[in-house]
Amino acid sequence: MEVVLIVAVADNGVIGAGGAIPWRLKSDQQRLKAMTMGKPVVMGRKTFISLRRPLPGRTNIVVTRDANFRAGGAVVTTSFDAARAVAFGDALRRSVAEIAVIGGAEIYARWMATADRLEITEVHAHPDGDTHFAAIDAAEWEEVARVRNPAGSDDSADFSYVTYRRRKSH
Repeated sequence: MEVVLIVAVADNGVIGAGGAIPWRLKSDQQRLKAMTMGKPVVMGRKTFISLRRPLPGRTNIVVTRDANFRAGGAVVTTSFDAARAVAFGDALRRSVAEIAVIGGAEIYARWMATADRLEITEVHAHPDGDTHFAAIDAAEWEEVARVRNPAGSDDSADFSYVTYRRRKSH
C-alpha cells in the first residue's frame, strides 16, 4: 500500500491563506480528482471545511482533535493511527494500492514520515499566505518526474507537476 501526499505549493512554500488556496488552477483540480477517484483521501478538519462538501467517489477521512466534530459524508477520526487504520481498510476493501493525503499543513507534517511518494504541483507564484509546506529533503526524496505547464485559461499561474519517491535506505 502506497501513501501518497498530494499538494500544490507556491514557489515560496505557501499552500494556504486564511483557510483558502491563494491561486486558481483548474488544471490541478482536475488532476487531483483523477489521482484520488475511488481511493481513500485523508485530510484535516480545516481542509474538509474549505472544500465545503465531501469529495464524491472517494472515502473522505477527516482527522481532527475535536471529538465532537461531525462531517456528513466523511469518516471523522481523532488520531493519526485511527485515520491510517480506516484508510488502509478502505483501500483494501476497494482493492486500490494508494491512500491519498490531501492536507493541510499539520496532516502533511504528520504523514510525511510514512509517505512513499509525493505528488507536488509547484505553483510558479509568490502569494502571501499563512500556511506552508515543509521543504522537501533531497536526502530523503528523489525527483523522478517533472512536467512544466503554462497557465491555461482557468489558471492563475504557470505550474509544474513533480513526482518524488522516497529514497531507499542503504
